[in-house]
Amino acid sequence: MAISSYAAVSISKTLMKTSTSIPRLPIQNHLNTTHKPKPSLASIFRLHTPKPLTSNTYQQNQIKSLFTGIVEEMGQVKQLGFDESGESFDMVIHSPTVLQDVNLGDSIAVNGTCLTVTEFDTQRLEFKAGLAPETLRKTSLMELEKGSVVNLERAVKPSTRMGGHFVQGHVDGTGEIVSMEPEGDSLWIKVKTSPEVLKFIVPKGFIAVDGTSLTVVKVFDEEECFNFMMVEYTQQEVVIPLKKVGQKVNLEVDILGKYVEKLLSSGFVDTIKTR
Repeated sequence: MAISSYAAVSISKTLMKTSTSIPRLPIQNHLNTTHKPKPSLASIFRLHTPKPLTSNTYQQNQIKSLFTGIVEEMGQVKQLGFDESGESFDMVIHSPTVLQDVNLGDSIAVNGTCLTVTEFDTQRLEFKAGLAPETLRKTSLMELEKGSVVNLERAVKPSTRMGGHFVQGHVDGTGEIVSMEPEGDSLWIKVKTSPEVLKFIVPKGFIAVDGTSLTVVKVFDEEECFNFMMVEYTQQEVVIPLKKVGQKVNLEVDILGKYVEKLLSSGFVDTIKTR
């Protein structure tokens, strides 16, 4: 599978050698606690006057990227809301690791959603990305607020090891966490989603949850749910265990399943049989 190049604009920056850890909340405090519903999408759009980042602004998104579902770091949302014009809804994220070789126009998966870097500041260790209204409607990013922790992953390079699976950063829909049950030092998580998404989810198949490559354990068709288990190490490296029952997660199913359905529905298999 061909992977397209990042570089739309080349800019010389001093690579950051230091890495700043973001404080993590105790996982056990978030198990089986009911999440209060978030306000409507319209009420989340809050006007603010962000401090401008130091780089130039990138205007076009022509990058097609691929991810692996192996989260590189957990960043922290510093600003979220409309820009000064009142037309662009932007998010500024503190992220020491992914800024080490960033360029304008690069793609970064934020909780599994492919976003484009429009500005960045290597001194403040922050980057800005714009969110279209459809992105907010389709994903769980509308639940974020200042201080929220998010999964971050840079798009892969041709030399990158594929530790997870092919993740496009194109969220298929959201799911709702319905249970979080510890077993030893591992954590069972059960997610409910729509039938349109669930039909592509199979036991032992891949699923990207908030951009994290995971293996489905079981599918509960009657409940419209599926579950997966996270080992202790993964729990410490991603944001999912920090969420509460009732909160949403972004879901991206294995793209191979979507291609198979397309071929079957188009009659392609029947065409081959008649040859």
